[in-house]
Amino acid sequence: MDALEWKIVGDDILRIAVAALLGGVLGFEREWKGHWAGLRTHMMVSIGCAILVISGLEVSGNQREAVTRVIQGIASGIGFLGAGTILKLDKKQEIKGLTTASSIWLAAALGTTAGLAQYGLAIASALISLFVLGVLGPLEKFFEQRQARHRKERDHADRLKTDRKLDNEDDSESNSD
Repeated sequence: MDALEWKIVGDDILRIAVAALLGGVLGFEREWKGHWAGLRTHMMVSIGCAILVISGLEVSGNQREAVTRVIQGIASGIGFLGAGTILKLDKKQEIKGLTTASSIWLAAALGTTAGLAQYGLAIASALISLFVLGVLGPLEKFFEQRQARHRKERDHADRLKTDRKLDNEDDSESNSD
């Protein structure tokens, strides 16, 4: 291999390593919190996307349209993997796994961006996403608990009103007899 080929190999390794690192950081957060898709899944998604983009760049030359088609394929194809993490729980009419699915989609975007050597965008996106997952997640749970308390209080007040109304109706019927 001559010096130019080593430079290309080094550039490819850097792109894939950045993709793996950013996907790993995102996956570590999900793994730490005990979610279904964790460290390895997010890393593999990021690495795979980086490889697809690098390969697309290599075979397409200067044809930007070809690379955008690769990116479109990644964006739509990764949705199937993410969809596998979403569960609808019939008992509670609750849906679980949306954040995990979106983090897999984000891991694909980070790998794609790293594969394009857009390191600043990839790193900034990873940092912001960690803020969203790490800080806004607990804040969201706080609001959900608050909302549940208010709903419980409202339901209790509605039951009291209904009970009073029924008592009044019973009193009216007994007075009319």
